[in-house]
Amino acid sequence: MAIKRNTKIDPSFSMASMSDMVFLLLIFFVVTSTMINPNALKLMLPKSTNQASEKPMMTLSIKHYPEQNMYTYHIDGNPQPILFSNVEPAMQARLMNEENPVFSIHADETVPYGEVFKIINIGKRNHFTPMLAARPE
Repeated sequence: MAIKRNTKIDPSFSMASMSDMVFLLLIFFVVTSTMINPNALKLMLPKSTNQASEKPMMTLSIKHYPEQNMYTYHIDGNPQPILFSNVEPAMQARLMNEENPVFSIHADETVPYGEVFKIINIGKRNHFTPMLAARPE
């Protein structure tokens, strides 16, 4: 008399553990990639109490006019705007002879990141330290 089994072996494979492994690997690579290059630009951001460790030697303001899709650049709060092509020479004239040149960027909330990074790149090319201005919350 042959004994029959009531349970059959299921040949299927569960992919749930594989998705867990992929998720853990993704987290691992994201964490290690931020450790390799934490910040491409070294910025001194002011604290929320609005106190910075260094005083900026120059301020550069970027005003955005969304109606005309236009930006104006002002040095040290001067109401007379300067052209973008004159921003770098003006910054060089003001900051080149300083020991640790620091400049502050005051930008409208509507100014895109691209315009702010153009100014940061000018500072980086000339070894000036940028500081982004913010209002306290």
